[in-house]
Amino acid sequence: MDILGRARKLESRIARTVDRAAQQWARSGRREPLEVRHAIVEAVGDRLEPAGRGRHVFPFNRIKVLVAAGSRDARARFAAILDGDPPLQVVLAARLREAGCDPAGLQVKTTYVAGPETDWPQPEFHVEFDRSTATEVLSAVEGTAPELKLTIAAGSGEKSTYSFAQCHVTIGRGAEVRDSRNRLLRTNAVVFTDGEDVIARTVSRQHAHIEYVNDAAAYRILDDRSEHGTSIVRDGKTIPVPPGARGIRLRSGDDIALGEARLRVRITAG
Repeated sequence: MDILGRARKLESRIARTVDRAAQQWARSGRREPLEVRHAIVEAVGDRLEPAGRGRHVFPFNRIKVLVAAGSRDARARFAAILDGDPPLQVVLAARLREAGCDPAGLQVKTTYVAGPETDWPQPEFHVEFDRSTATEVLSAVEGTAPELKLTIAAGSGEKSTYSFAQCHVTIGRGAEVRDSRNRLLRTNAVVFTDGEDVIARTVSRQHAHIEYVNDAAAYRILDDRSEHGTSIVRDGKTIPVPPGARGIRLRSGDDIALGEARLRVRITAG
C-alpha cells in the first residue's frame, strides 16, 4: 500500500475543502479562469490511484468538464484559457504523464453551461469521469484525426515515411526503450536507427511525441526532455519546443528538428 501517496491525496482534499469554505465565508466571489484551470487539473489529479512503489494509475480515459459560463463574455474568457494554447487536453495529459501514467487515448471535452447544478462540489465547474473500451475509443477518434504523414528528411530510420491517423505518436531512437533490468518502458512509432549514423544518434531514445487534440482539431509536438532538444522549422524560422506540457501546434509543411535529424510534416484532411 502506498501510504505516503494516500496521505498526500487526503491532505490535498482537506486543503481544497478548507479553501472552498474560506472562499464562501469571505464572499470572495468566483475564481478567475486561470484559477479554475488549476482547480480542474487538481480535480483530475485527485483521481489518480496509488499502484505501489510510488507509481500511480488513472482508471479513466474520458473526461468531461462542465463550466458555468452564463454569458458570452464569461464563455469567451474561459475559452481563452481552456481552449487556448495549450488546450486543456494537453495540460491534463501532461499532469498524468508527470504521475507516470500514459495519456494515450485520453479524450477531454469541455462544455459550457448557463449555471452550476446543485450537486456540483465547485461553483465554477464540474468534472465527470468515464472509461470506454479500446474499440469505443478508436471509434471516437477514427474519422476525426486527419492523416499525418512524417517523412525522414535527415537521419536514417526504419522507414522513410510514416503515416498515422491516431491521437498519440511517439518518436525516438530505436523501436523499444528498456531500463537496466530489460523492462519495456516505451515503444516508438517513428523509429530512427540505433546504429552508426551520426545524425540519428542525436535523437534521444525517448525524444518527443505528437498528440492529436480533438477539441482543437490539431496535432501538437511535445518534447520528452530530450538531450539535444526539439524545434519546428517553419517559413525559414526556428521555433523551439519547450520540454513539458505546452508543445507546439503542427502545420502541414513544417519540419520537425530532433537534434540534427529532421521530419517533414504533411497533414491531409479526410
